[in-house]
Amino acid sequence: LLQGNSLLFLPNVLKVYLENGQTKAFKFDNTTTVKDIVLTLKDKLSIRAIEYFALVLEQQYSITKLLLLHEDEFIQKVVQKKDSHDYRCLFRVCFIPRDPVDLLQDDPSAFEYLFLQVREAVSHICSTTSNVSFFVFLENSTLNFSQTWSTFSYMKNQI
Repeated sequence: LLQGNSLLFLPNVLKVYLENGQTKAFKFDNTTTVKDIVLTLKDKLSIRAIEYFALVLEQQYSITKLLLLHEDEFIQKVVQKKDSHDYRCLFRVCFIPRDPVDLLQDDPSAFEYLFLQVREAVSHICSTTSNVSFFVFLENSTLNFSQTWSTFSYMKNQI
């Protein structure tokens, strides 16, 4: 079950990939649900607006295939499914807020996570294209966004 399995770090230890490139490991038993893992991540990442987040399985050889895990699913059942070794578990923003500016004001940590996720997705698209001007545009946009984010964070701390 463990050999070649990107879901498991060790037996009964789920490996969850985060958008910042880190992984988190979670010990589980036959009663641990997806919701348990999501709520633990909520606390570890200081996210308040958890309603936008979920765990998904990403097929390793086709990153366009994502399977949304229901919050009531048992982790034990997820890792025992046929072909589970072909997937990795991601913590992602799956439900986009109606107004991202509200998310920025209400939960800067969740907004930053969404930003990292979008940046990573666009970066992946750029790495598969040869359009250099688009890539430079994207890098400049990211830099501008980061500066705006820093200014917002600074101003928020001054209030």
